[in-house]
Amino acid sequence: MFDVALASAGSQVVLATSHDDKHPPEHIIDGNTDTFWVTTGMFPQEFIVTFTKMMSMKNIELSTHNVRKLCIERSVQHDPVDFEPLKEIELDSSEGQLQMGSADVGSVTAVHLRVVIESGYDHFVSVHKLHVDGAAVPN
Repeated sequence: MFDVALASAGSQVVLATSHDDKHPPEHIIDGNTDTFWVTTGMFPQEFIVTFTKMMSMKNIELSTHNVRKLCIERSVQHDPVDFEPLKEIELDSSEGQLQMGSADVGSVTAVHLRVVIESGYDHFVSVHKLHVDGAAVPN
């Protein structure tokens, strides 16, 4: 198992509902919690990460700030369509600290992972890191 969501592993953020030049969505998958993607203040907000191929996933972890509720979804299609819900996570307010949310997803496969931020503790939220424990599914 390794972090299949890293940009260095070939993953890409193919959609994000907000963009700030100083805090782009690519920061979500750079492996660094000091960098982050920031939203524009309306909900819901979402981003989609596409893996290099079908991946088997065990656990998904997110490092965020000011996120109240989010939903994690997967797609096994070639294109990022037909998403199925995996987990909903509600996070406690962290008073200026990073929030750590995790979801044990058993053993599911995905080509695309969508994270929908449904609400926040403030108008603006940030996602610092997405970590997905997984492995490539053999052809």
